[in-house]
Amino acid sequence: MPTEVLMPQMGESIAEGTVTRWLKKVGDPIGKDEPLFEISTEKVDAEIPSPVAGVLANILVQEGQTVAVRAVVAQIETGSAGQPAAQAPDHAAPPAPGPATSAAAAPRSEASAQPAAPRKMETPEPIGSDGAQDAAHIRTSPLVRRLAKEHNVNLSQVEGTGSGGRITKEDLLAYIERPQAAPSSPASASSSPPVPQREAPRPVAGEREEIVPMSPVRKKIAEHMVMSRRTSAHVSTVFQVDMSRIVEIYRQEKERFEKKEGVRLTYTPFFVRAAIDGLRRFPVLNSSVSGDSIIYKKDIHMGMAVAVEWGLIVPVIHNADERSFLGLSRAVNDLAGRARSKKLMVNEVQGGTFTITNFGLYGSLFAMPIISQPQVAILGVGTITKMPVVINDAIAIRSIAYLSLSYDHRIVDGAVADQFMAAVKRYLENWEDNLLA
Repeated sequence: MPTEVLMPQMGESIAEGTVTRWLKKVGDPIGKDEPLFEISTEKVDAEIPSPVAGVLANILVQEGQTVAVRAVVAQIETGSAGQPAAQAPDHAAPPAPGPATSAAAAPRSEASAQPAAPRKMETPEPIGSDGAQDAAHIRTSPLVRRLAKEHNVNLSQVEGTGSGGRITKEDLLAYIERPQAAPSSPASASSSPPVPQREAPRPVAGEREEIVPMSPVRKKIAEHMVMSRRTSAHVSTVFQVDMSRIVEIYRQEKERFEKKEGVRLTYTPFFVRAAIDGLRRFPVLNSSVSGDSIIYKKDIHMGMAVAVEWGLIVPVIHNADERSFLGLSRAVNDLAGRARSKKLMVNEVQGGTFTITNFGLYGSLFAMPIISQPQVAILGVGTITKMPVVINDAIAIRSIAYLSLSYDHRIVDGAVADQFMAAVKRYLENWEDNLLA
């Protein structure tokens, strides 16, 4: 009997995943723990290893399809003959190629096969003072419930398109973006028919154009960026930092550091260390917003944006404030390397309280990055370049970098943001840490 391969649950709040690429074809032999397929979820992209050794007998979920966790995506024949298994029953056969769907590949009951009607709550109860409704019994994720609370959305009015009528983040964002009718009297509201929503017109390629669908990763990045802009009141500030001392330390210590510790020295740990010092001094930047409350985080979990060929991912250095410079260097190299090879675990991209993004790798001087929700600030690092500056009324050539801070003006005042940046600037310009301590 073939072994079933299931869509894994990559985190407690993850309800579905998208198969982005099969690494084996039907009939290919595969070893236990050898990469079998790649998936994309709300939190992470990952390679999924084979649970057993054998021959890939059937692929039940095609590339680009989205299915519920624990849905059967493939079958592996583990018999001694090593032949592919017989064709799966009709109800498990792979669907015809087409647009990605969020329905599970497993068979559904007759009741669940019917179109899901918008669910109603007979006795909705308010949550806090923001007027959002208690959606504890509605099938959705903690992320969706939090966003609904922040946007004062009654989840009973949102129609879910996920597996079993589950409300996905995309459903909620689509509901928020939909123009809402103005309040009216009960009589007129009940008598007015619903206004049908027009679908966006399908793009038509011109003679010298090509239309390429967004990848699952790109769609998730787009949704998160738009949601962040809608959620936070973005304001940015830019500081010029003299990096001459850091550059000199880097040049002097790079070879010894790598030879003694076997770790590649980069500039990133310097910025992480300086940001940690600033967050200790101004803890509001290491917080999040929940309704009309501010949640101050006692631990500093530092996210660092890593550009990969298929998009952008932000692994997290947990308890970064408890690590030495050497420990930070090891973590930076390890997480960045595994992000590019799709080896990150889901917990390694969750729980960040502050983020650093280095857009200076390709020569950018400064930019205004978008906050990674539910955080309230993100530090941008520009390229380090030599510039003429005035020191004691004389012109000198110094290594300069521009640092930008995008912050949520709902809870972070401009004065506090600038004080934080001034602290980061002082720490870098007057660096005193021992790299090997």
